[in-house]
Amino acid sequence: MSVIQIERHGATAVLTLNRPQARNALDPALREALGEAVAEVRDDPAVRAVVLTGAGGHFCAGGDVKAISEGGQGQRDIYEGRERIRRIHRWLDELVDLEKPVIAAVDGVAFGAGLSVALAADFVIASPRAKFCAVFARLGFVPDMGAMYLLPRAIGLARAKDLVFSARVVEAQEALDIGLVQQVCTGDVLQSALEFAQRFAHAPTEAIGLAKGVMNHAFESERRTVYVQEAMGQAMARESAFHQEAVRRFLAKEAPLYQWPEQKTRST
Repeated sequence: MSVIQIERHGATAVLTLNRPQARNALDPALREALGEAVAEVRDDPAVRAVVLTGAGGHFCAGGDVKAISEGGQGQRDIYEGRERIRRIHRWLDELVDLEKPVIAAVDGVAFGAGLSVALAADFVIASPRAKFCAVFARLGFVPDMGAMYLLPRAIGLARAKDLVFSARVVEAQEALDIGLVQQVCTGDVLQSALEFAQRFAHAPTEAIGLAKGVMNHAFESERRTVYVQEAMGQAMARESAFHQEAVRRFLAKEAPLYQWPEQKTRST
């Protein structure tokens, strides 16, 4: 049984963490497979959006504590521990900066590293039974897999400290209220995420990817640096086939290539 399932729904790739017996906890095999799956969808031009989800009614319970502690409780090599996290960072950066929209469909728990994986997405859609927890402090850990970078940017520094210091569980409605998720759906969460992702089927993927890359680093970039990146991105976008066709349609008063559907509420 593959620990990662990759399915195609039109222009959307669905990556399913598939260790339901362990609530999709990230053991070494799953971490490696997730990195390989991210590289596969990155390099596939037919994929215009990505949905991340978990099998068996949960998103991801975090790191597999049993796998982490294998080898006993004695002294372990500190440098090996550092390299383990650095290996994760290599594919995590690919996921965070993937030049395609990424939607996390969260059902059940997204704890610890599972919260980090959800935060790596551009949008998080949750079921009413979704639960989020920066559980690291319960094990004497600091947040990892990018959580200390991603969480404050998602919900603000004070709220991020609240979740990290307390290691408390956040229910779906509170997650919506504080901006941790963008939508709490009443129906099937994967179907809701697919419907959201399919909005990007005719989007200017390259232009969205350029904008995403600049905005992902805007908080730590000097203003004029962002201006330079903006100018370069716009020069590239202006030469794209998408832009040329969009202008032609605009001048001919034809329907646009890409138009976001209207939303009446934040929840469905």
